[in-house]
Amino acid sequence: MRSLSIFGTSNDEGKSSIAFALTYILHKRGYNVAPFKAQSTSKNSQVSDDGAEMAIPQCFAAEAIGIKSSFLMNPVLLKVESPTKTDLIIHGKSSGKKDIWSCYKDTQMLKPFVKDAFVKLSKKYECIVAEGAGNPVEQSFMKRDLSNIYIAQEFKTKIILVTGVEDGSLFSSIYGVYKLLPKKLRQDVIGVIVDKFQNDIAEFDEGVQIIEQLFGMRVLGVIPHKELNLGFDTIESMLASPQNTKESIITVGVIKLPNISNITDFEPLLADKEIELRFINNLHEASLCDLLILPGSKMVVDDLEWLIENGFKNILTSKEQKLVAISGGYEMLHEQILDPNNVESAYKKIQGLGRINAEVIFGKKTITKKGLYSLFGYKIQGYEIHNAIIKELFVKKRNLYATIVHGIFDNNRFRTKLFRSINPNYKGYDFAEYKQKIIDEFASHIEKSVTIETIEKELK
Repeated sequence: MRSLSIFGTSNDEGKSSIAFALTYILHKRGYNVAPFKAQSTSKNSQVSDDGAEMAIPQCFAAEAIGIKSSFLMNPVLLKVESPTKTDLIIHGKSSGKKDIWSCYKDTQMLKPFVKDAFVKLSKKYECIVAEGAGNPVEQSFMKRDLSNIYIAQEFKTKIILVTGVEDGSLFSSIYGVYKLLPKKLRQDVIGVIVDKFQNDIAEFDEGVQIIEQLFGMRVLGVIPHKELNLGFDTIESMLASPQNTKESIITVGVIKLPNISNITDFEPLLADKEIELRFINNLHEASLCDLLILPGSKMVVDDLEWLIENGFKNILTSKEQKLVAISGGYEMLHEQILDPNNVESAYKKIQGLGRINAEVIFGKKTITKKGLYSLFGYKIQGYEIHNAIIKELFVKKRNLYATIVHGIFDNNRFRTKLFRSINPNYKGYDFAEYKQKIIDEFASHIEKSVTIETIEKELK
């Protein structure tokens, strides 16, 4: 069976959600399939089942189809820390801080890692669904490409082009990308998926004829616009997600740190009809919330300084303020932060917020763990990504729940107990059931709109 590459005609055309959906659909149809992306660029990451750091979409897809996530599914991750700096993650481990442009230029040294990962996955799975990145035919970048042309040529994958209708250049994008593909690869293009269509798809019948008759390409489907609203890997995508607050009885404010990380922590709150989730950046907004969350951070010291400069110290250290602090937010609450190796700052010692009477030490090594933790009296499935050396995994005292572990709100019992302490009328819901329902609905939406049988036939 052939593997499958999903190319977008440009950024944000929907290839991530299509790659996820096709992975899920093929799995449901009985194929032994795995998600893959050679190189990802993101501000966020998760921990795989093999204890490595990897991109959220591939981790999410693996979980959805019930297989163990692995760094092999995302061998290279550029974890962006600033416009010029990135933490280069290779096979799930940090290789150090790098200039981001040097990582894009020096891709030859990354190809062996990508090849090794794909080959090993191919021995275990009959079909790899490989998500591309950006524009696959950007002429100045094609020779250095890792996720598009390289994968398709090296592993002879079949190709689907995904295009959206939002930027108004659908036809030129499809035709341009197809014609600029290397000639041999054009023969492997199964067809085109038109995503994010806002109107009645019958209105695009003429568009289908143009693509098929003038361009000579098969249209596999026109998909009415529908967001998955799970597996978020950017704060912007979560902020753009609509929330139904008509039945909300509790207001939760996540402090929108400049370097906020691991936003998937808040998916269970975004989906909760009884919760109004706000991302806040000033004291007035904070005063309107029943619960504050101090989230994870990619740059703890910088975000700590931002909190103090913006007047958050008093409210975050008040014993009357109900607060949940996660990972970097937990670290900020300590009395002191010691950075002997200048991992995050030019200072050896930084004064923390002081709500927790202990110190944190930043080590050189990034700690990545995933498993079942005993937290706040519950068994909670979660994960860790941090450089901090700390005494306690969690701290629970008056109005404060703080932990280094991500994923605590996924636990129904913990979440329900916490919110009932704020409002006894809170009913709660099962997040795992909700998640499965949304995934099934999204996959069904794609399956109804795309000729999956054609894709199956081409892959065999």
